[in-house]
Amino acid sequence: MAIAETSAPRGPMVLKDWGQLLLLGAIWGGSFFFARIAVAEFHPLVLVLFRVAIAAIALQLYLAIRGPSFRLALSHAGLFFLLAVTNNVVPFSLIFAGQTQLGAGVASVLNATTPFWTLILANALTSDEKLSWNKLAGIGLGIAGTAVMIGPGLAAGLGGPVWAKFALIGASLSYGVALMVARRFKGVPSPVIATGQLTASTIIMIPIVLFTYGPTGLFSASPPVWAAVLALALLSTAFAYILYFNLVASAGATNASLVTLIVPASAMLLGSLFLGERLELFEIGGVALIALGLVTIDGRLFGRR
Repeated sequence: MAIAETSAPRGPMVLKDWGQLLLLGAIWGGSFFFARIAVAEFHPLVLVLFRVAIAAIALQLYLAIRGPSFRLALSHAGLFFLLAVTNNVVPFSLIFAGQTQLGAGVASVLNATTPFWTLILANALTSDEKLSWNKLAGIGLGIAGTAVMIGPGLAAGLGGPVWAKFALIGASLSYGVALMVARRFKGVPSPVIATGQLTASTIIMIPIVLFTYGPTGLFSASPPVWAAVLALALLSTAFAYILYFNLVASAGATNASLVTLIVPASAMLLGSLFLGERLELFEIGGVALIALGLVTIDGRLFGRR
């Protein structure tokens, strides 16, 4: 599915869009967990390189087997490098740097500010995704829900240093810019967009890492950490970006950015289901607020009433 700009306003998301949004939220919720494990032994910039390089190789193989041809990306090379910087290099570096000091839950909550920046940028730079009362109210409810889910921990002094929090907010702002860049790929299939940006990110990161750290010791990590890196690259990056660009194409940039409101909830719910972590009452309240925020942004329920 290709990303295209249109002058007509976006309608409510259909069931398929919601399914992709929820699945993507669950996968990206796991990415903060994998990253928290990996930064224990990898420098953030080295981890960025491995994440984008492994994912790029996987997607290049995917295109070689399933198609379409990667040659479709060559005429958009400059735009791919811009997307690589705003959607991979800058935000991944800031997130991994922040996660050397912050837990996965706090990082995912700060990442949930992305829709706020996206709404501002979309309102200023596009003609088909303008601010409306339900979008503003829904984003407010979603951010309030993530704050409720993590608030007691922050109040107890578990938040981490201020610079690390600003790093995560900076990553969210970069993602908002990237969503505007992604809208400019007209007629380019989603797998090609995902592959192109990750390939461009790899080209950017190789000289940065080699110049900064050299080749010595880059691959010296324990098996559990390498397993986390592979999960981060293959599941939470290669596969996730196919879903992500499909969602941008079918539901719009602002709706696609709502995934960052689901990520904290999915991370905590997955922990409760598979790691034996107990879901507290305030966390359930946060999940409810996020769900209400998504319904408010969608607008169909209020339209029917």
